Amino acid sequence: MHAPRKALPAIDPGRCTGCGWCVGVCPPHVLSLQVQGMERFGAKRSVLHDAPGCTGCALCALRCPFDAIRMVRTTARRGAQDQDIETKVD
Repeated sequence: MHAPRKALPAIDPGRCTGCGWCVGVCPPHVLSLQVQGMERFGAKRSVLHDAPGCTGCALCALRCPFDAIRMVRTTARRGAQDQDIETKVD
């Protein structure tokens, strides 16, 4: 069982240049570069594509040279987590 994460990265699309540094340092590989809009080709921006897989380590925010990523606290749902654990054990 993993410890509950305390924060998730919030990416500011206005500051993100799509350099990919955050994607490269992400240990669980939950960030990716994606083309914005409906076009097949164009400017890419970093996107958190797997929030449940994020560990909240903040390496992405530390590595971003453009300060485009900040960590946002998540609200703890203790009762829901306890219920899930009890369901899995039985």
